[in-house]
Amino acid sequence: MRMILQCAVAAAVGFLGGCGGDAGSGSSDAPIGDVKVANVTTGSTYSFDIGTVLNGKYYVTDRNNKGLDVVDIATMKFSLITGAGANAFAGCTPTANCVGANNGKSGPDGLNAVGNLLYVGDVNSVKVVNPATNSVVKTITVGSTGFRADEGCYDADDHVFMISSPDADQPFMTAINTDTQSVIGQVKWVDTNGQPAGGNEACAYDHATHSFLVNNDATVQNPRGELDVIPASDITGLAAGSTVNVFSLAGVMRYPLGTCDPTGLDLGPGTDAIVECRQGGKGEALTSLIVNRTNGAILATLPYGGGDQVWYDARTNKYYVAASRWHTSGVNDLGGGCSATNPCDPKLFIIDASSRQLVRSIPTGNNAHSVAVDPVTGEVFVPYSSATAPSGCPNCAQNSFPDGGISIFSP
Repeated sequence: MRMILQCAVAAAVGFLGGCGGDAGSGSSDAPIGDVKVANVTTGSTYSFDIGTVLNGKYYVTDRNNKGLDVVDIATMKFSLITGAGANAFAGCTPTANCVGANNGKSGPDGLNAVGNLLYVGDVNSVKVVNPATNSVVKTITVGSTGFRADEGCYDADDHVFMISSPDADQPFMTAINTDTQSVIGQVKWVDTNGQPAGGNEACAYDHATHSFLVNNDATVQNPRGELDVIPASDITGLAAGSTVNVFSLAGVMRYPLGTCDPTGLDLGPGTDAIVECRQGGKGEALTSLIVNRTNGAILATLPYGGGDQVWYDARTNKYYVAASRWHTSGVNDLGGGCSATNPCDPKLFIIDASSRQLVRSIPTGNNAHSVAVDPVTGEVFVPYSSATAPSGCPNCAQNSFPDGGISIFSP
């Protein structure tokens, strides 16, 4: 019934639905909906980043439209939230159409639910969005480097939001008091040799251990990545306006991730966490790791990875890995990103969190590196770019993902 309703709604409002009549319509892997995004068409580079679900709506950051894309889950209706004046999002740099854009200097980027608000990473700032009024209500300045605040995580125990700025010459994280919507202090990603560490990627807050987990993509000690665990007390104990180096914090723990080049991170059941890897070397296997987040032990190496965002859905006890840089060989054939000479075959991998075994492998669209799951319906939201932009996805058009948009898959 749910699939039929979505197809009828999609047709009525003019959004393309994956509802039969195409090459994939007979497969359970075909999308049950495909929402069109404003100003994204065949040949467009759709420059999106992180998505989430809050109160029956899916949100994803959209640099093309300088805002948040919103999909009402019940109706599949699309809308936009944009800011104005000082609260406007940055968009793409140096090209407004996002072709060849420098993501590190573009926004919006990361996205987190903080109570009934949304905190959104942008260039030099975090934007606070009120979904009830579809408005950007505040800009919190976190730097002046011209680089983005990217991925964040929220400590609901202490009302602290942490967000990474990984592209700055000196990567750092900013701690924000969400009661006052003001900066507490900053943590610099300075390595043990006094030089900048490689960068800080996705983070997650663990209520059980009262700590922040952060993917660190390169250090002297672990050049292909480590999981840094920072006690919340180290952050709440910062003097107002202070700056500290990450490895000078009293309780920080460092867990090596091997040859990983970590990107996405989420907490799983029990003491598990999943780390998505995006191995950049020629011939390296594309993997994700199941890690014991209390001691760093690697419990399983899953042969599925090569993307950005990963999502754990407690309702189904499954991990969803958005593997935009997957290769049919399972390895990064020529190294680096997707290109005409190093083609990718994007997949959404669904993994049972108990058995740590693959449940489904679903073809997705070009550069489909973002994923979010509605905890009520279980529906899976995966944005994607058009088949030809950026280059490197020769199968995307024939897999029924030609134009760019937001795919919705059944649970």
